[in-house]
Amino acid sequence: MLKEEFLINGLSVFQDDGLYSFTSDSILLSKFAAVKKGDTAADFCAGCGIVGFNLYAVNKDKINSMTLFELQKPLFDLCEKNIVHNSLSERFFAVNCDIAKLPKEYYGKFSLIVCNPPYMKKGVSTFSSPDIGKCKSEETLSFSSLAFSVSRALKFGGRVCLIHRAERLAEVISELKNVGVEPKRLQFISAGEKSPYAFLLEGVKGGKAGIKILATLKN
Repeated sequence: MLKEEFLINGLSVFQDDGLYSFTSDSILLSKFAAVKKGDTAADFCAGCGIVGFNLYAVNKDKINSMTLFELQKPLFDLCEKNIVHNSLSERFFAVNCDIAKLPKEYYGKFSLIVCNPPYMKKGVSTFSSPDIGKCKSEETLSFSSLAFSVSRALKFGGRVCLIHRAERLAEVISELKNVGVEPKRLQFISAGEKSPYAFLLEGVKGGKAGIKILATLKN
């Protein structure tokens, strides 16, 4: 079922819960990302584009452009619908492609990438539909392949901000460092007083070693 979700500053997006419904994780990621004046930004694994749109909604005066990358055609169509719906065709762009096979025209293009990737390893869970399975598990995109494409797409000194499951922290950091993206800022997310279930991480391409640990965010 298609429904409209209102953001801030007059923006809103359509999503289809038969394909994938975004959660608070997407909003937390858009709030965590530190935007700089003049950023050329991208949203990898965009879904309906929620992270990119929310990030832009609170940083309209800073983001030059936002490119939404989405593999699944129905979700890509939603990205395009939401761009037109918000009258942002001059600043937002949608690309229907496999992130693991990133077109060369996007190499070194972005100063900021945000990403809410599939959390689960391939084959560890079953889902109500194949489309939802592709969004939530690494059926078509491993984190290793994602990290490689992130590094290719970032300018030197560019940043990536992502959210992931807490138990995969060591793997995520290792994969990013393997492709020259140095973790610089980390924040755990917990539900009340429970142990963290997720984390937010910022990495810098070509950055120096050293990471800042922020206070745990209680969601």
